[in-house]
Amino acid sequence: MAKDLSSSASSTHAPKLKELAATSICGNDITSSCLYVSALAIIYAGQYAWVALLLVGGVLYLFRSIYGEVVGALPLNGGAYNALLNTTSKTTASLAACLTLLSYMATAVISASEAMHYVHHLWEGLPIILATIGLLAFFMGLTIMGIGESAIVAIVIFLIHISTLTLLVVVGFLYFFSNGFDMLNMNYSQPLEGSIWNALFFGFAAAMLGISGFESSANFVEEQAPGVFPKTLRNMWLAVTIFNPLTAFLAIAILPLASVAQNQTALLAYLGEIAGGNWLATIVSVDAALVLSGAVLTSYVGVTGLVQRMTLDRCLPQFLLITNKRGSAYLIMISFFLLCVSILFITSGDIGALAGVYTISFLSVMTLFGFGNILLKLRRNRLPRPVRASGMVLLLAISAVLAALIGNAILNPAYVWVFLKYFIPTAAVVFIMLYRIELLILFTYLLRQVERPLRKILPFKSYTTLRLINTIRSQQFVFFTKGDNIANLNKVMRYIVENEHTNRLKIVNVLQEGEQPPKKLMHEVEVLDLAYPELEVDFVILRGHFGPELIRDLSIKWGIPKNFMFIGSPGNSFPYGLQELGGVRLVI
Repeated sequence: MAKDLSSSASSTHAPKLKELAATSICGNDITSSCLYVSALAIIYAGQYAWVALLLVGGVLYLFRSIYGEVVGALPLNGGAYNALLNTTSKTTASLAACLTLLSYMATAVISASEAMHYVHHLWEGLPIILATIGLLAFFMGLTIMGIGESAIVAIVIFLIHISTLTLLVVVGFLYFFSNGFDMLNMNYSQPLEGSIWNALFFGFAAAMLGISGFESSANFVEEQAPGVFPKTLRNMWLAVTIFNPLTAFLAIAILPLASVAQNQTALLAYLGEIAGGNWLATIVSVDAALVLSGAVLTSYVGVTGLVQRMTLDRCLPQFLLITNKRGSAYLIMISFFLLCVSILFITSGDIGALAGVYTISFLSVMTLFGFGNILLKLRRNRLPRPVRASGMVLLLAISAVLAALIGNAILNPAYVWVFLKYFIPTAAVVFIMLYRIELLILFTYLLRQVERPLRKILPFKSYTTLRLINTIRSQQFVFFTKGDNIANLNKVMRYIVENEHTNRLKIVNVLQEGEQPPKKLMHEVEVLDLAYPELEVDFVILRGHFGPELIRDLSIKWGIPKNFMFIGSPGNSFPYGLQELGGVRLVI
């Protein structure tokens, strides 16, 4: 039965981040990688490590257009999870989310551990494992108190870090030119294990850790001012392509290759000590501890936002949304801290093992993001976007990332097992939530088989689980239609049946004043209502203007979260960006 409603409201807009602030927040994450990736690249590629790092910069250049197209078309927080949620099934999107969560966890542990190794370079009596746990606990406490990313603090850290790297490079080259090419020639005379191509391949695979953090900007794109996001991609690419190869080259030009592995955990501090003395080593160590600590904070903030989004989408248990008086989802942060500590103990703080876990999860996310771009072209081609990645760029980028994944698996098969130890339980929790209705139905059936003889000792009855199933399915969903044909409406209903736990759907048609209700659409909805007996379809005619204000009003009035509302792919004439609709999802 059709209903006729009306709506009006006003909106407010929070200030958006400018280029420097946005670049600093994500730049602290990606530029901190140079503190450990140069050593990893040299260990596997030897004297050709700087070439491997240049190749990584080339791959990152390809991903600039891939991220630019996907996020330009879907400018919503969530990174790969958001991209796949709006182009494919919820199951596939949840897979990307699990990998992203694991990469955040490894990032936090690597950054905290590396920060303490650089402090250990100054104070040898520091217990690294305990100090790492203390740093993770410190940032857990800060985020629970409500202290998240601060743009001003991020800018200060970023500028100090870039200045320190520049100083290290300048002093390093002055030392190199004043002491001659003897060390460089000696290192290049060292034999390689295998061919140069073998060294470049495995060096490239290990060096892909150097682009960790490139996805960070996509996770807070809604907080950035228009046009800022592609600039953050450009700035991160420049920083990685300039500093990572330069620091690796200086290490090869100044240090014996054998000493690199011995000083792997604080290589740049050791490089500064040789090139400039204790003063430079101290500056590099303090800067490293600062920027790596900033990366830990980024991980807490990023994982909190992603888990909240997944929980709102009913991919994770709802108790994770419980907040304290300050509005912080403290259970998410505590759980994240405990997981980080556990992986620290399992790997005994081994940077190589942590890097392997991170690289596998991060590269998997990059691969899925590339496939998300392909799906965007195939299924959401009408969406306007500022740039388009060519088919050749997609092929090269995905192939390069897959090659790096294979290389890391060959280099360290044991790290794959460590990765699986965490990925499988994480995915299990998410997939139990996604398929909980089916599991509850199976449990109810098994319960009924034993209910009669064991009635007195069973803590609950089958009708309790049936009531729980009905409660879960009672959540309403909304699809806004502007007059879609029956084929499109059928796609919407099939998607909701296959991906969402609900038996209630509102199909809303927004009409301008004077427009008549579409009788054909009403008839088609009635036909589809009969075709999907598992759904209770309510067709609503609403008079007003479709936009963010109407969506907000209906969300409040009906008690339906905005991320449980769907629209078809808008065209170039649509007056609003998707980010202005508050999380409304695309379904056709």
